[in-house]
Amino acid sequence: MVMPMAGRLVAAVVGGLLVLAVWASVTGTLIVSRSVSGWVTRWVDRIVNGAFVLAADAIPEYRRRDRLLATQPAAILLTQLAAWLGISFAGFALVLWPFATRGVASAFTDAGSSLFTLGFAEPAGAVPAVIVFLASATGLVIVTLQIAYLPTLYSAFNRRETEVALLNARAGVPSWGPELLARTHYALGSGMSTLDTMPALYAQWERWSADIAESHTTYLPLVRFRSPLPLSSWVTGLLAVLDSAALFLALSPGAAPVVPARLCLRAGFLAFGRIARAMGFPVPEEPDPEGGISLTYEEFLDAVARMRQVGFVIERDPAEAWTDFVGWRITYERAAYAVAYALDVVPAKWSGPRRRPTEAIPPFRPPLGRPPK
Repeated sequence: MVMPMAGRLVAAVVGGLLVLAVWASVTGTLIVSRSVSGWVTRWVDRIVNGAFVLAADAIPEYRRRDRLLATQPAAILLTQLAAWLGISFAGFALVLWPFATRGVASAFTDAGSSLFTLGFAEPAGAVPAVIVFLASATGLVIVTLQIAYLPTLYSAFNRRETEVALLNARAGVPSWGPELLARTHYALGSGMSTLDTMPALYAQWERWSADIAESHTTYLPLVRFRSPLPLSSWVTGLLAVLDSAALFLALSPGAAPVVPARLCLRAGFLAFGRIARAMGFPVPEEPDPEGGISLTYEEFLDAVARMRQVGFVIERDPAEAWTDFVGWRITYERAAYAVAYALDVVPAKWSGPRRRPTEAIPPFRPPLGRPPK
């Protein structure tokens, strides 16, 4: 059956819309300096993520799940490239169909020869020549931009992971906020507290939070890039720093670096919120102060006990400090838990539930050092 010309023209219009959709997706994903993506990018992310979720949920052990999920960003990038090229191929073939003298098969042959710069087929006529030139330019630009996109991703990834790796020595692996304060005060058993270094740490993580808020919403696949170590994660790292600041302000307001801690909490809250909303979670711009938190008072007392083990000076009664701690944590807990759940990051303490129920892993603690005589 031969398709009438009217049907071919309708197909050509559809093909043109497909090509425009690809260009919009490529431009928004790889060029525009903010979180802008078309339906192609969104559907690729949903399909690949859904496949990995199904596969990961069947694996009971976290380390094996982590190894599988570490390949997810590569799968997203490759599928994204394949989708752009495949939809462009179909779109240009439909655009060429009204000019194809040998039927739709020749239109697909001409489109593929041009898009993938093979050059073995060349349609006759001025209009088809212009179309195949556009197809050739489209394929070349898409591949070139994707190649140039990778160094940007890995540059942001390396900046992120440098600070996460440095935090592991301070906050344990997996990172935990009370552990960060306890180890900083204990200072490797040196007998001299190093809590005076916390203002610099909070200032560093304030800047780090602003960096990931920008990079991880502009280049959303970055959120799924996992740390090199299976028990390390940027999500639990930031959560540990924010928890340490909230604990410090609530338990020891006289000794706490108030301004750096507050600025760090604000930057972390904004970073978690922006990333969670970019991932599609309905996280409000400002949290409800009456909403409460998921962390329990018993877990809070566990943190106080850990800090007292190393002689951390606690100025306030835990029952009194609890209200202030809740007031700080309510700003970032919902967004942090949503991101941790979606990415199935290491089940660190105080990091919320996971898709597959997993017991929280406490931070590894080396044997106590000997203070100098």
